[in-house]
Parts: sequence; structure tokens; C-alpha cells
Amino acid sequence: MLEFITKRKNEDYQAELHSYLIFNSRAACLMTMGLIMAGLSLDAVFYPLHALEFAQARLLACLLIGAVLMSYQFAWGRRNIKALTYFWLCVPQVMIAWMIFYTEGESSIYFVGLTFVLSGMAFFLPITLIEAGLAGILTLLVYCAACISRTGGIQNFHAFWGNMIFMSFYVLIGIALALYNERWRWLSFQLKKEIQEKNTILQSTNQALADIKGHMMQQEKMAALGTLAAGLLHEVNNPVNYSLMALNMSMMDAAVVSSPDLKESLGDAKEGMQRVQSIVSDLKTFAYQKPGDDPGRIFLFEKALQSALRLTGFELKGIAVSVELPMDTHVRGDEPALIGVLINLLGNAALALHKAARKAPRIEVRAVRTASRLEVTVRDNGTGILPEHLARVFEPFFTTRDVGKGLGLGLSVSYAIVQRHGGALRVSSEPGVWTEFAFDLGLATENA
Repeated sequence: MLEFITKRKNEDYQAELHSYLIFNSRAACLMTMGLIMAGLSLDAVFYPLHALEFAQARLLACLLIGAVLMSYQFAWGRRNIKALTYFWLCVPQVMIAWMIFYTEGESSIYFVGLTFVLSGMAFFLPITLIEAGLAGILTLLVYCAACISRTGGIQNFHAFWGNMIFMSFYVLIGIALALYNERWRWLSFQLKKEIQEKNTILQSTNQALADIKGHMMQQEKMAALGTLAAGLLHEVNNPVNYSLMALNMSMMDAAVVSSPDLKESLGDAKEGMQRVQSIVSDLKTFAYQKPGDDPGRIFLFEKALQSALRLTGFELKGIAVSVELPMDTHVRGDEPALIGVLINLLGNAALALHKAARKAPRIEVRAVRTASRLEVTVRDNGTGILPEHLARVFEPFFTTRDVGKGLGLGLSVSYAIVQRHGGALRVSSEPGVWTEFAFDLGLATENA
């Protein structure tokens, strides 16, 4: 029992009891007022000569209880709900005691009304064992006072003691109900709390599974890209080399030298083939080096950025891209994975700019060296990100694109890649104006 009383001091449990008391006290008020007015029929049957006086008493009791009920609409009433509940519970007891005093004392049938209040209080309201016992003792004292103080005092002691014993039974029943309900409410609270904790764990587990699934899908996508790139190397690179050799030989022909138009056309063709060759060369990164194989390798960030810009060239058509880099951009990390991060950031920026339909769409890529890190920012003047979406952009499978336009994995995987490099991928935005992603990489001079 001591352990149970200690648990009752739990603040969360007390808050729940307070909410429970507000709801049940309101319902009990309405029910009590209904029963009080329904008692007019009993007055007419048992004491028709006092029906008018009793009707006035019943109306006064209902007005007092109704005033308490109205107070629950205000903060003061809800804050003092317990004291107000005890007050209005005394109102019908006092009214019934007055009726007993005013009629036949211990012989009055109205003593039954006192038992109704006792049992209803223990059944409907979250009272403790002690509170139920005190309410029972108070009811017995009120009954005694009503019988003793009337003119002539107690005249039928057999009826008096019989009624006292009968009401004592109800006091014991009320105490038992209070104990049972108290235990049931505590167990219910514990069960609810346990379910909430398990739901929290389940949500965390689901989030972890979603992260793992997102990373696995990204790895599969990168592996497929590597297979595609390997095939391109074999199927495209050789024909491109042959074409470049043929173009170089053709440009030395006398007819070409003497024809500016033909020389320009062949030059354009050569430039196009060289672009194809550069794209295939960039894809070698994915074909012959798996992401994560050498996370500490030194590479030139500028070269990785150029590869990402070439691979996103189609998406970046019509968009001005400015690049501001320091003289030395040697960093340490997983080059193919970081190229993937840049491709994702540039692709998202391009999509936002096309959606915004700016007159002067632009992307600014900037890198600054600090003591041991290279701070990189990618900023666009696109649609921006809404505040309610800003905190969720790195969640796996969260996307604002139309159905079928994206899985919502790019930024979550990019976040994990940057984090694996000891940095952090951050986002800031002004809706409708700009968006900026920033991350940092370890310099080549940093200790591995």
C-alpha cells in the first residue's frame, strides 16, 4: 500500500487524474441536478404538505451546483476543481439532512438519498481511500445531527440505529469502490504509459529501418550506375576515340584547310565528341571505384565539382552557374560519393529554379578554406523551402515532388555521406527567395 501511495505522487499521473476529475465532475453535476429535480415526484408522494418548501430547497441546490458547473469553464474553476467538487457534493447531503430534520427524522425515507450520494461519489469520481472514508463519516454525522437536533430528538432508536447500520454498509461499499477504482486507474495509466513508450521505440525502429533501406537503395543505384558506366567505357569510348582520330586527320586535309565553314563544322563535331569523352571519363569514377572503398584518399575538389557540373549539364541549361574556389582545393575523402552529393545538390537547385521560372536563374558554388576544413556552399535563387519542410528535408522518403518524380532519398543519403566525412550537411532558406546547402570536408593537410 505504501508503494501504491508513493506511485500516486507521480506528476504525470496526477495530471491525468486532474483531467479525469474535470470530465467526471461535470457529468456528475448534471446527473445530480437531474436526480434532485426528479425527487419532486417523491415529495409529492411521501410529503405532499411540504412539496412547495422542498421544491424551493431543490431549486436552490440545483442553482448552487449549476454555479459550480459554470465555474469549470474558467481557469480558476479548473485549477480548484477538487475543492469545488467536494463543495457541491456537500450540497445534496445538506439538503437531504434538512428534509430529514424537517419531516420525521429517523423515520424519514430520505435517508436513502444519502446513500445514493455516497455510492455515486465513490463510483464516478477519482477519490482516494481516505477521502471515501471521510465522506462516509461526514454523511453519518450529518444524519445524526438532523435526527438529534429536531424537536423531540430521536424518538425511534430502532429505526435510527437500523438506518445508521444500513448507511455504514454503503460507507464500506464506497471505500471498496474507491480502492478498486484507484487501482484500476493506476494500472490503466501504467499501461497507457507503457504503450506510449513502445510506440516511441517502434517509431525510432521504423525510422532506422527507413534509413537503412534508403542507404541500401542508394548503394544499389550507384552499383547500377557503375555497371552502366563500365558498359559505356567499352561501347562508347572506343568509337569516340576512332571518331576523334578521324576528325583530327580530316582537319589536316587541304580541302578542309581551304574551307572555313567545313573547318568550323568539323571543329564543332570534335568539341561534341570531346564532351562525350569527358562524360564517359567522369563516369569512370563510378565504374572502377566503389563509394566508400577509400574514404581517406586525397583528391582535388575542383575536379570533382567540374565532373558534377558536366554530369548535370542537361539540368543546368539556361542557368548561370558561378564558381568561387580557393587556389588549393585538395581534400581528403571518398571522391565518387562526394561527386554524388554535388550532383544531388546541383540537380535539386536546378529543379527549384525551373519551377520558380526566374528571369535570371543562378546557382552560386563557393568554397572557403579554414584551418583544417573546406567549407562548401551551394546557393540558388529558386522557390526556397517552406519552414514546415525545412526540418524534414534530410528525412528518408520525404519529398515535395509529384508522385513518381523522386523517392526523397537524395538528401538523406547525401547527409549520411557528409557525416561519414566528419562534417555536417546544413540547409537554410527564405521561402520564395533562396535556398543554401552547406557542408565541410577535411583538407588534405588534415591528419587522417
